[in-house]
Amino acid sequence: MSPTRPPADPPGDDTLDLRLDELVALLEGGHPEGGHPEGGHPEGGHPEGGHPEGGHPEGGHLKGDRPTAELLDGDLLDSVASWDPAVTPVGTFRLVPVRLERDVSLLAGWMNDPAVAAFWELSGPEAVTAEHLRAQLEGDGRSVPCLGLLDATPMSYFEIYRADLDPLARHYPARPHDTGIHLLIGGVTDRGRGVGTALLRAVADLVLDHRPRCTRVVAEPDIRNTPSVSAFLNGGFRYAAEVDLPDKRAALMIRDRALRHVL
Repeated sequence: MSPTRPPADPPGDDTLDLRLDELVALLEGGHPEGGHPEGGHPEGGHPEGGHPEGGHPEGGHLKGDRPTAELLDGDLLDSVASWDPAVTPVGTFRLVPVRLERDVSLLAGWMNDPAVAAFWELSGPEAVTAEHLRAQLEGDGRSVPCLGLLDATPMSYFEIYRADLDPLARHYPARPHDTGIHLLIGGVTDRGRGVGTALLRAVADLVLDHRPRCTRVVAEPDIRNTPSVSAFLNGGFRYAAEVDLPDKRAALMIRDRALRHVL
């Protein structure tokens, strides 16, 4: 589907007000070719929600990986690896940056679930998932792929990314430090019972707590993915616009810092 013109900038709302250093950063950073996969898909994942043999026993060994992981995300996202765990209605949640050799088999299994593949389009051999992860891990830190651990068990996948430095910024009035979220839930048992909503709210709060320069958390789920759109709405996001992206028609969802305790 061909992109349409970006939505008009609402007066006094989403107007860009760039400092010189932020403008230079945007111009020098540019936008990588291509976009992200379907963002915010809380209803897809691995049929059993488990992990392959030799995977993550209760997620325990992930705790020692923080120093290595911190080197991956640099400063663009304020060290996702150092963010505190969050207490949610469904358990204690933590983001752990992906390590390719440790996590690719688990994530490839999730990507091959039909419910996930319909929107993420990363099904196939493990190498397909590995390539997707490697592009982020070897990039400049504008996107950090993470496992989501609930009570120390890996059960979801997140991508935390700089929406203002992403191709998405061409399609809406982006502000400096806008931070985006993509999500998939790995296990069938964690879908359809409010887990996605709880995690989206928790991760948005983590972004706002640890990224003081970020005024908005954004997402762009496929407009056809009604469970995902509903999860974002219930998680404190507002529907801002419907936008045509190169690979989908998306619902632009925004969680505003100023409204975080209202919605």
